Parts: sequence; structure tokens; C-alpha cells
Amino acid sequence: QVQLEESGGGLVQSGDSLTLSCAASGRTLSGYVLGWFRQAPGKQREFVAAIRWNGGVTSYADSVKGRFNIARDKAKNLMYLQMHSLKPEDTAVYYCAGDSRPTYVVNRIPSPGEYDYWGRGTQVTVSS
Repeated sequence: QVQLEESGGGLVQSGDSLTLSCAASGRTLSGYVLGWFRQAPGKQREFVAAIRWNGGVTSYADSVKGRFNIARDKAKNLMYLQMHSLKPEDTAVYYCAGDSRPTYVVNRIPSPGEYDYWGRGTQVTVSS
């Protein structure tokens, strides 16, 4: 099994940048897709971005394309979400998640239910 832990959340202003980290432990992530989801109060958990652990192929929600970048350091079992031009609507709890049996379908919006492992979340608040 895999354990995931997010860090790096905080309070920033509109237009600022922030990088979230996700540390994975427990076993190899070979064959996994690692992703980020977010959930604002009163809203459903929504997909943000994902990356294939082995090949590095990425996908993004339309709402963050061009502003966010997902990356990973395979040697350190770390994943990052680099967020730029942050907006108040980006305010949410951000969750790191892992899918051990990914479909590898490009340009689709995955459901949270497709992911097997979850971190506990880190709060990102963007003020106007």
C-alpha cells in the first residue's frame, strides 16, 4: 500500500504562486497515476491535475490549464503541484491521490472514486 501526505498549503493573495508537495511512502509508485483533487466548502471534490508516475504524461482540468503544473521526483517519491496566477476560486482543500490501476486515457476528467489512496489534504486560501 501507499501512504500520501500533502504539505505546502497556506494563505496567499490573488496572482501569487504556491507549490504543494505530496510525499509518498510504503511501496513503489511504478504503474500508478498520481493526482491532485480539491474541494471547496459546500462543493464536490473536483479533479485538478494528474501525472503518470513512470512516463510523466500529465493532464489538467480546464480551470487550471496554463496556470498549474504537476511534476514528480521519482527518486524522492515526491509529487508537486506548482500553482501560478492564483485566483480566489482556487481556494479549497487540496488532496494528493493515487490510482494504482489507471486507465491512462488522455484528456478526461477522472472521478475521485477512481483513486485508491488519499492524503488528508492541505488548505489553500487565496485572498482577493
